[in-house]
Amino acid sequence: MTGRPRSAAVRLLRNRVFLALCLACTSLAVLALAILLVSVLVQGVPGLRWNFLSEYASRKPERAGILAPLVGSVWVCVTCMLLSLPVGVATAVYLEEFARRTRLNRFIELNVRNLAGVPSIVYGIIGLTAFSRMFGLVGSADGTPVVLGDPDGFLHIELPFGQSVLAGGLTLMLVILPIVIIASQEALRAVPRGMRQASEALGATRWQTTWKVTLPAAAPTILTGAILAMSRAIGEAAPLLVLGIPLFIASTPESLMDQFTVLPFQIYSWASRPQSAFHDLAASGIIVLLAVLLSFNALAISLRLRLQRSTAS
Repeated sequence: MTGRPRSAAVRLLRNRVFLALCLACTSLAVLALAILLVSVLVQGVPGLRWNFLSEYASRKPERAGILAPLVGSVWVCVTCMLLSLPVGVATAVYLEEFARRTRLNRFIELNVRNLAGVPSIVYGIIGLTAFSRMFGLVGSADGTPVVLGDPDGFLHIELPFGQSVLAGGLTLMLVILPIVIIASQEALRAVPRGMRQASEALGATRWQTTWKVTLPAAAPTILTGAILAMSRAIGEAAPLLVLGIPLFIASTPESLMDQFTVLPFQIYSWASRPQSAFHDLAASGIIVLLAVLLSFNALAISLRLRLQRSTAS
């Protein structure tokens, strides 16, 4: 009889020690993040001025701006989002709602989950080969691309894509596509089976049930996964570095075929210089990057809340 209370007391003590260790580790991580954010804000806020947002990069710190990488990041992230979300959600809908549980489909799902853990630089190599150069099968021998449409128009396409916004968006799409697929699958699985059965009992087809019942119920969770995926895409630099995206550009993209640069590249360029003035500019660039990230997240969260209200009503 004395052994049971003692063993229970030992288990309780172990639980409390483990909880204390978890809280200590979490507090240490939050403290380190807070110190980092405070240091970046203290160093970067004084450099946030209108000229910093409206000027291009320069060798002189007092004239340097972040316009080109800021616009380039917005372009490539919007392109990535418009390409990855339809493909990822459609893939998840097929695998969860229509595909049979065969060995092939289970093998596909297993590989999708494995691809979510692949280093992003591997996707950069794939993007360089498939999108930027197109395996060397398209274009002339001297490197002149094949132009489809009006070269001065917005919707013209050049094959291969080279170091364009479209190539960057497609490469980042490969990076976040497994995350979008997995998050969408989990969202669809969370929808109660009874909702599908009730819809089919009323005479709706499987496609009508998926479009009118399952997807609206899973949309808020799908958008949550999209937020996490886009948060990763905004800060990615390795895949774009493999594509050969330049660090310095004195122009902003005006079409999908224009060259671009992104905020992580510019921040790295300033942080690698020895002058302290450029380090302050790097801190200001980090603040701008966080602002862009939070803006995309706020937009997605507002859409998610609106969908939740419409679903509840």
